[in-house]
Amino acid sequence: MGYSGKVEYARERKLRERNTRLYRLAHWPLWIWVFFLVPGPLVFSLFAHGFGRGNFLWLLVVLAGTGTAALFGQLPGAEPRPYILRFDEDKPNPPYRRVCYTFAWSAVLTFALLNLAGLVIAVATGTWYMQQIYAFGYGPLCVLILLLGALGKLPRVGRSTRGEGHERRYFYGSVWAVVVAQALLMVVWKTLPVARWASVLKLVVYVGAQACMGWLAYKGKLLRTRPILPGESMVAD
Repeated sequence: MGYSGKVEYARERKLRERNTRLYRLAHWPLWIWVFFLVPGPLVFSLFAHGFGRGNFLWLLVVLAGTGTAALFGQLPGAEPRPYILRFDEDKPNPPYRRVCYTFAWSAVLTFALLNLAGLVIAVATGTWYMQQIYAFGYGPLCVLILLLGALGKLPRVGRSTRGEGHERRYFYGSVWAVVVAQALLMVVWKTLPVARWASVLKLVVYVGAQACMGWLAYKGKLLRTRPILPGESMVAD
């Protein structure tokens, strides 16, 4: 069965020769958040116990690193001009893009999978083991995702930008699904009691939100989730 969702055509997209300062600045907080999430157990401590000294020191490191990279145009979206102008062009994917999107995939997948594991275990056993899951599971899972990125096996981190017209939608679709699901999970986590029936409801909300957003992304109904079909020059965000 062929794809029946909304699409975009490269020839219909406005060609942007340069990125404005506001556009470049708007991308900086996104990458601050991506790299701030790298030390998973530290982030878990933030949500469990509040903003601590370790979180503050790591934030300073991230601000300095991403700020310097953005200043020199070494963050996706913070370049002086768009790097990708033709979505089907077999153009080398710069190291900074491959590194940034690899860590972005880690931020998307590790927390989503570990939280899912914690919910499933809580439903099955009636006990929460989130601290143990993050302490012992985050490292191996993060390393695996970073390894896949280094091998170019994740969307947007390959050696070539040739598949950008489709790979961008896989990335943004995943971001939509995980961010919305995590936000809803936080709400039900804070409002529902620690009980088995509540754990079941949390799992339903979490999985249901991801499935719903995934379907909307597949249909191209969410921002940046429509496939870009062949045509003339385009700008890939």
